[in-house]
Amino acid sequence: MEHDNEARMRFATDLAKRAGELGMQYFRRLDTLTIESKGHQDMVSEADRDVETFIREALTGEYPDDAIVGEEHAPRPGMSGYSWVIDPIDGTANFVRGIPAWCVVIAGFKDGVTDVGVIHEPSTGETFHGRRGGGAFLDGHPIRTTGATSLTEGSLGTGFSNRAEARNVVGLIDSLLSQGGVYYRNASGALMLAYVAAGRLLGYVEQHMNAWDCLAGMLLIEEAGGKVAPHPADVLTKGTPVIVAGKGVYDKVEALATAAFGR
Repeated sequence: MEHDNEARMRFATDLAKRAGELGMQYFRRLDTLTIESKGHQDMVSEADRDVETFIREALTGEYPDDAIVGEEHAPRPGMSGYSWVIDPIDGTANFVRGIPAWCVVIAGFKDGVTDVGVIHEPSTGETFHGRRGGGAFLDGHPIRTTGATSLTEGSLGTGFSNRAEARNVVGLIDSLLSQGGVYYRNASGALMLAYVAAGRLLGYVEQHMNAWDCLAGMLLIEEAGGKVAPHPADVLTKGTPVIVAGKGVYDKVEALATAAFGR
């Protein structure tokens, strides 16, 4: 018997790949792209809007009663109690500069918890996907978070948000370096969360992330055996602080974040 969320996961995984193909068409012709900039980190291109529209239309066709929350267009209410949370291109600042570190993110959210998560990176062709209770996978192969127990055994992903005090992350990085650790940032928070799920990064910390950037990755990390700080009940509208890591280093990562950002 198929689990309720298995069909949704399969549909979302296929959809993320198709949306990634559309995004790549724009990525290959950046010189003709229309871009609006509100600052280095806050950009939107016609690719973001068109890819989100593509995802929304596909979801509406398959699941007409579900709500949709996305980065570029107004939320669409639903009647089923299920919400799709989408970021058509996470890492737009990379995308518009020709840096191949961006991804399509689709999460399914129901009853206050994330049910399905997909992160597809078109430039490498890698697809991270999972569902609650069903494990986390990279291109169909099971993934696990790191087994490390020390911050010196790998790199800690971090981002900084224009919705939080940028200088707070400086204290975090200073403390991490003083403990012999190394930080990693590639300007796509969702992709770094996928890397945590796959054991490539020890963990990830950011003072504030929007739901469409983090819910899919946080689910994948849980399903891959990692630990995730709980998100607030109003995560879909307000976003959340993000603290995630392999279980052996989570307490150390949480201590860094608490010292830098407060509780």
